[in-house]
Amino acid sequence: MIFDDIFGGFVTLFSDPYAIWFVFLAAFVGIVFGALPGLTAAAAIAMMLPILIAYNDEIGGLAGLAFLYVIGKSGRYGGSIAAILFNTPGTAASAATMQDGYPMTQSGRAGKALKTATISSAFGDYFGEIVLIFGAVSIATFTKQFGPPENFAIYLMAFFVVGSVVSDSIIKGIISTLFGAAIALIGEDTITGQFKMTMGIDELESGMALVPLLIGVFVISEVIIQAEKAAKLKMVDLDKTKLDDPTANYFTWPEFKRCLPIMFRSSIYGSLIGMMPGLGSSVACFVAYGEEKRRAKNKDEWGTGVVEGIAAPESANNAVSGPSMIPLLTLGIPGSTIAAVLIGMFLVNGLQVGPQIFATEPPLFVAGQMMSPREFIFGVFAAGLVGIGAYAIIGYFAAPLIGKAIAVLPTQYLYPVIFMISLAASYSSRASIWDVGFAILFGVIGYGMRRTNFSAAAFIIAFVLTSSMEEAFRQSMIISDSGIMVFFNFEYQNKFSYAPIFLIIGAIVVGFRAYSTITKNKKA
Repeated sequence: MIFDDIFGGFVTLFSDPYAIWFVFLAAFVGIVFGALPGLTAAAAIAMMLPILIAYNDEIGGLAGLAFLYVIGKSGRYGGSIAAILFNTPGTAASAATMQDGYPMTQSGRAGKALKTATISSAFGDYFGEIVLIFGAVSIATFTKQFGPPENFAIYLMAFFVVGSVVSDSIIKGIISTLFGAAIALIGEDTITGQFKMTMGIDELESGMALVPLLIGVFVISEVIIQAEKAAKLKMVDLDKTKLDDPTANYFTWPEFKRCLPIMFRSSIYGSLIGMMPGLGSSVACFVAYGEEKRRAKNKDEWGTGVVEGIAAPESANNAVSGPSMIPLLTLGIPGSTIAAVLIGMFLVNGLQVGPQIFATEPPLFVAGQMMSPREFIFGVFAAGLVGIGAYAIIGYFAAPLIGKAIAVLPTQYLYPVIFMISLAASYSSRASIWDVGFAILFGVIGYGMRRTNFSAAAFIIAFVLTSSMEEAFRQSMIISDSGIMVFFNFEYQNKFSYAPIFLIIGAIVVGFRAYSTITKNKKA
């Protein structure tokens, strides 16, 4: 049946007059944003989100969601261009790629490095997308039976996991998570109608909007950091380092066969890490690089410019993309900041994230046609599969040209323009000048968080989760006669409850993380 759904997803995608074109556009836009040092795929999506929401009825919900989804994929790949050509990771997920990518550029093998990154990224992304399609559908059949107590326990477990593992410091991670939850509580109580934490400001009564927070934390904070650096990108002259070796610009078949097991194993690492909320591509790339270097026979050559040192991190960080959506689609928990942003587009199109997204009813009216939520989500999956191929083709043939174009961009003008676009996007989300102020405020806060190693990812994920968590808690209290003990009992309303299991898992994760931190500090 699932193969029929996949085929139906392609039919849905190609029957949409806008969606397929938006997929190819997103492949290019994501690469460019990813290749700009400091501007991540999450930043690009945050800037595009209010525009797509505003024109959702005109272009169709599938086109808008496919556009953002593919930007998330191509943006991860685009970071490798800056890492290889500029020795500056375009995204944190490409930091490990620099270790072998830039030495290859210096030795006249930039073309080989870029093509290795392109093929490895596409391999990992396709692997992760297959895991997403089959894994999400299977897990959703199990999670759709969960009630409010299990949902609350899952959200609380996610708080434990995100707060304890996304930062080098467990204390800073938990503080970041609690800060995000506190900001989310501002506004009107959905049950009592009372206002919470508004401080008498009328504009806070409707709560804090997601878009200004995203733009502030991910875009404006980066603009401030780039303003501090005020440095022009320096790119190796590819013509001067050009070699006579005809294979210097190609990822050869023997090299591909040698790297294939590495790409496969690294894709597994990335997929497993992607399913864990909050970890993301930056963790996956270093895990894969470190593990494959440990296994390598030529480990002394790693870091000097070997293709294996590019294949491992690029396969892993792109394999994260698909599986990071599994917690969102099966539990309603965003596995990454990109997944958290995509929630906005799902809601605009009448889709509540969670296992019910794979239901065949009720029908949705999207892009002039009726379709079920299941058909819609498989249309998004199809967009992801097409988008991977699109950015792979663009990257394989045009990555050096994109790098050269970015190198000549005047950064003294580029980032101010991005700043102004960010302010306009913040205003357009609710047509409120207050949202512009909030974006600037959280830009400064985001800058401070990055400088002091607090986790922006934990902050955003907690902000998104809190309202659903509060609702699940309220519902649990209504249906339970035992009060808070409903979360610790293995049975409620005459059926088995998984809530205590999830709480135990969360406690184990925090305990293990705390033990690891204490042990590491003692050794230091």
